[in-house]
Amino acid sequence: RWQKIFMFPLWSKMAVFWNKVFLTIIVLLIVLFLDAIREVRKYSSVHVTEKAANVNANAIDYVQMKLFRSQRNLYLSGFCLFLWLVLRRISTLLTQLAKGMASRAALETQVNDATEAAKKYMAENERLQEALSEKGSGKNKDAVEATNEKLKMEVERLKAELQNTWSVLRKANNEATRIKKDFEDLKKENDNLMKEYEWIQ
Repeated sequence: RWQKIFMFPLWSKMAVFWNKVFLTIIVLLIVLFLDAIREVRKYSSVHVTEKAANVNANAIDYVQMKLFRSQRNLYLSGFCLFLWLVLRRISTLLTQLAKGMASRAALETQVNDATEAAKKYMAENERLQEALSEKGSGKNKDAVEATNEKLKMEVERLKAELQNTWSVLRKANNEATRIKKDFEDLKKENDNLMKEYEWIQ
């Protein structure tokens, strides 16, 4: 399903600008987060000095309202910054997983084709050996032996290619398993963070 979703032409058009958009939003969220920190520090110090000075109750309420708003902005911008980074990581893992699954399917078809070709060549080799054992003429025997040697070399080459393809398929399976495990860990971590966020709210 994710592979079909990521194959939409819209994503290929957005991929050109995706890093720029991501960095722009990160910079914006960092600026908002730093501004919120500055506001919290400003109104916290004002709140302390006004308590010490025993000023008007309306002024204290106003400062407390501003302090509450700045703290709210701090929490919102901090969580948005963190969740934006988590979203980026999840999308990266999903893209890697889709690519790994596509390469795995291609490798499986390649392995099946190589296996079928090897079986066909081995069957032809056996037929030629039977023909060689039945016919005993010298010239025919030499030609059949030469063809037999060529076929043996071809079978050995196909076996080596089959082994290489199996090893690549095994690596792709391991990579897909690792990416799935990373995705599950990230999902659990995201669920825990959402629970903490709900608890904080």
